[in-house]
Amino acid sequence: MTRVYLDHNATTPVYPEVGDAVSSLLTTKFGNPSSAHAEGREARVMVDDARRQTAALIGARPSEIIFTSGGTEADNLAIMAAAGSGGHIITSSIEHHAVLDAARYLEEAGRVELTVIPVDEDGLVGPADVHAAMRSNTSLVSIMYANNEIGTIEPVEEIGALCRERDVLFHTDAVQAVGKIPLDVHALPVDLLTLSAHKFGGPKGIGALYVRRGVRLQARQHGGSQERSIRPGTENVLGAVGMGAAAERTNNGLVAEAARVTSLRDRLEKALLDAVDGVKVNGGGAIRVPNTSSLTVEGVEGPALLLSLDLEGISCSSGSACTTGAQAPSHVLTAIGLDSEAAHCTVRLAWGWTNDETDLTRVIDTLPRVVRELRELAVFER
Repeated sequence: MTRVYLDHNATTPVYPEVGDAVSSLLTTKFGNPSSAHAEGREARVMVDDARRQTAALIGARPSEIIFTSGGTEADNLAIMAAAGSGGHIITSSIEHHAVLDAARYLEEAGRVELTVIPVDEDGLVGPADVHAAMRSNTSLVSIMYANNEIGTIEPVEEIGALCRERDVLFHTDAVQAVGKIPLDVHALPVDLLTLSAHKFGGPKGIGALYVRRGVRLQARQHGGSQERSIRPGTENVLGAVGMGAAAERTNNGLVAEAARVTSLRDRLEKALLDAVDGVKVNGGGAIRVPNTSSLTVEGVEGPALLLSLDLEGISCSSGSACTTGAQAPSHVLTAIGLDSEAAHCTVRLAWGWTNDETDLTRVIDTLPRVVRELRELAVFER
């Protein structure tokens, strides 16, 4: 049975072009980019090309891209390096834990003051709330571009404009936006932006932080001059090359792919809402990234639904892969007003480049049936 993979927000299958790009790097192309000889120069060219490809995906200059080990490190680098010396941080209640936990660490250490502002029922941060939370010592605002669980796109332009007016650094975790919607950092009032390769067809273990020209960050580790001395250490050449190849492939077909995936998502949501009572699309009242559906299914435990779908050959999730196994309900779902029971009855379906019309038909045929079977079983067990 061919499986249907609907967990692209957790990770994406790697593009074939990425495999082709990195296949020789572990054997014949092994140079250290800091070495002056031919092998080192060859590696340096590959890293520079990857930086250019990654920068092009978000409209940045290559010099503004700092490679990291992934989104979590990039978020931590932004929070720690930009605000770690003091002041006041503003963030939201639905941020990824890489942002929330880093900010709370600084607060608990007595190094910063922290304000976590709430969101509305669709997961939207209010620019007016950000403005009201600003203080004379506010040093950083960090609001994600798109939420990883419900897909809501935040009013980044408005929030960034407020930060520019107050001369406050603005960071956005765009891990779930890059590769799904067009982004141009030079048209956006952002100073720092996080991206991660494995969310758009690249390898795991490589990400990047966009640092706008002129923004100075304190290094959080020491021992070399790589990555502008902000993130020193021998570069992950294999990862960078894979990220660059994925970025170039993504950039070449971004608009068409976004439209295609939006159609798959919207048709599935309509079919499910028509076929099954008691289903809610979380964040459905807001603009979302094209691929994400967060569905609360009344009367059906999320883990049971995930397991049943898995047995049917359909892979999806309950929310963030970083909190899988946690007993507490998702902080994102509770932040938008779901109680514990409703949060535990929620699943996330995230479409991507591997999905097609055949997958849509299979899910439409399977999901309503599985929901009915689980509801019938729940009634019987009572």
